[in-house]
Amino acid sequence: MHPLIYAARPLVLDFLATIVFLVLVALKVDPAIAAGVAIAIGVAQVAVLKIMKRPIAPLQWLGLGLVLVFGTASLLTHDIRFLMVKPTLVYLLVGAFMLKRGWMLRYMPPIAAGHGEDVMVVFGYVWAGLMFTSGIANAVVAVAFTDHWVAFMAIFPTVSKIGLFAVQYLTMRTVVRRRVLAAREVPEGAIA
Repeated sequence: MHPLIYAARPLVLDFLATIVFLVLVALKVDPAIAAGVAIAIGVAQVAVLKIMKRPIAPLQWLGLGLVLVFGTASLLTHDIRFLMVKPTLVYLLVGAFMLKRGWMLRYMPPIAAGHGEDVMVVFGYVWAGLMFTSGIANAVVAVAFTDHWVAFMAIFPTVSKIGLFAVQYLTMRTVVRRRVLAAREVPEGAIA
């Protein structure tokens, strides 16, 4: 299995109910049906994992809880915006986790060790900021520009994350390369 698919699989499974809901809304399926299907998928995922005696990740429990709460609210009020706001909570929770100093250090390649930790720490906070921005933008679009929500969700989250990843990659590569070359130029024991 390709490493990218292997890495993305748990995330897709954690957000499967939300992804299906998004697709159904994009296909102009009745909101009550879209909400009901999202709830059914969330419950079925947890049930299957329980039957198979597999651990249920905290993010999956969170996803199920949010689908149940917001899906039920959508069904009772006939207002699909409740489910549309759900990603906002996920973004805010993930952003809060990303505020932990140094959370990105485990993703540094070995060659960058000792040369880019400070930059990775800063990018950890930048990623947190992007998550908070995504959450607020999602809430605004879901509530005020409901008709454009599907297009927003199809474009903004993906483009913003890929864009930040590219900026981070290029920045890290440049900074680490310069620092490694500078370290090689200074003789050991010399005062810089």
